[in-house]
Amino acid sequence: MATLIYIVLGNFTVTFFVIGLAVSAVAIAHHPAPRRRAFVYEALLRWFLFFSIGASMLYNFVAHVFFGEMAARMIGWADSPFQVEVGLASLGFAVVGFIAFRGGWQVRLAAIVGPACFLVGAGVGHLYQIAKTHNMAPGNAGSILYTDFLIPLVGFMLLWLAHRSARESPRGG
Repeated sequence: MATLIYIVLGNFTVTFFVIGLAVSAVAIAHHPAPRRRAFVYEALLRWFLFFSIGASMLYNFVAHVFFGEMAARMIGWADSPFQVEVGLASLGFAVVGFIAFRGGWQVRLAAIVGPACFLVGAGVGHLYQIAKTHNMAPGNAGSILYTDFLIPLVGFMLLWLAHRSARESPRGG
């Protein structure tokens, strides 16, 4: 059981992404037929924002602010006061992600752009650390590295699909 908890929490970006997909699937399944594309994309985007941005960034806040030494060790770095700054930035992204869950186009765009800049930048930093110092710690070279690039990509794709399909389907449901 301890190993499972370690895997789930150590790969939190994947965990929250999968939870978001599962909740989306339930929401879509409970929606009466016919299920229009606009509704499906909206459900996927909404729960992506809630879990992959909001909950994931909230988890990142807690990890870096309250468990900074453990978070640094997972990344393969020394603990630093900078952890609190990363955590507080993550808290800001989490709040915007939760607001965007029910928000309009512009707040949703902001909820994806901000974390995308942070995540892609972190991903490039992880790649640099792998190349320069051979840092293969789980928090540097594990699933976090892949999701640093995939979460923004999926976010922009869902935002575009939801926005495009909502414009094509005035009823949206």
